[in-house]
Amino acid sequence: MIQELSLAHAASTLFMTGLIWFVQIVHYPLFLRVGEAGFATYAAQHARRTTWVVLPLMLLEAATALMLVWVTDTALSWVGLGLLGLIWASTAALQVPCHTRLQRGFDRDTARRLVCSNWVRTVAWSCRSVVALLILAA
Repeated sequence: MIQELSLAHAASTLFMTGLIWFVQIVHYPLFLRVGEAGFATYAAQHARRTTWVVLPLMLLEAATALMLVWVTDTALSWVGLGLLGLIWASTAALQVPCHTRLQRGFDRDTARRLVCSNWVRTVAWSCRSVVALLILAA
């Protein structure tokens, strides 16, 4: 059971890591190129569509991270959970407010803040990938 749990955990974490790198390098910087006309609609559609992709995987990742702590109680599982807490806190405190503001209309400073603040999640998910692979290899 631990092997299957570790595999589900690693799969969801690795998927989210790949996705966050795409978002960080390609997608968010392009917000600065969309233009003001229709930006609010674009930003709202982006948030709605992205939620359908990321929310199930973020919930799976969180559930498997919690289960790994419960079942294994190892330092690695706790480090992974701590990084996940950082990701969720960053999402709630930094990225969601930026997205909410951008849905009201284009704001260059907010778009830049989104790109810069998203490095927190990008680095944390990258570290989580290493942790998840180490857990899987254990």
